[in-house]
Amino acid sequence: MFELLVAGGWLIVPLLFCSVAVVVISIERYISLRTSKVLPENLLGRVWHWLKEQKVTVERMTELRNSSPLGQILAAGLSNSGHGREVMKDSIEEAANQVVHSLERYISILGTIAAIAPLIGLLGTVVGMIKVFTAIMLEGTGNAGVLAGGISEALITTAAGLTVAIPALVCHRYFERRIDSLVIEMEDQAIKLVDALHGDRLPPAAEQKNQ
Repeated sequence: MFELLVAGGWLIVPLLFCSVAVVVISIERYISLRTSKVLPENLLGRVWHWLKEQKVTVERMTELRNSSPLGQILAAGLSNSGHGREVMKDSIEEAANQVVHSLERYISILGTIAAIAPLIGLLGTVVGMIKVFTAIMLEGTGNAGVLAGGISEALITTAAGLTVAIPALVCHRYFERRIDSLVIEMEDQAIKLVDALHGDRLPPAAEQKNQ
């Protein structure tokens, strides 16, 4: 394996950095985007219980805001619930934009790596073929070792670029869909809170009993 990397030339180095970045970002995002971490179970029910018992204190609001991305959105809505439905919805949308930006952290890097890794591999192919034609021009076709070295460099960098790009693209698409699903669920729970507080829907606890 080490011999293959050496034969690939200096362009293997940025591809190695890209592969490490893909692995690290994918692991970090997989952990950060777990449902239990983004959408804690029964969080909306606990919030409604606080409201029903009139136990919404500053400490609990701070705890809710720091508990999870969903908690951050619900806390923003509760903070402005007394100013009317539209103001509450606007505050929820503003908080949701910040949460989505946080959830999408590093995802664009995966997309960038998926785009540039094949180009780096292609550049390696071009460099390898230049070496081949230079060797032919200087030494003719008699030196098979030089020709094979240039051709192997061209093929190895191409293969390495695709090997990095394909997993990066798969992870990028997976996390994009994952984030979309989480955002839809957070929006649904936030709207339930708005409707419950302003009389258009049953409280979350009662709604769950009726289902």
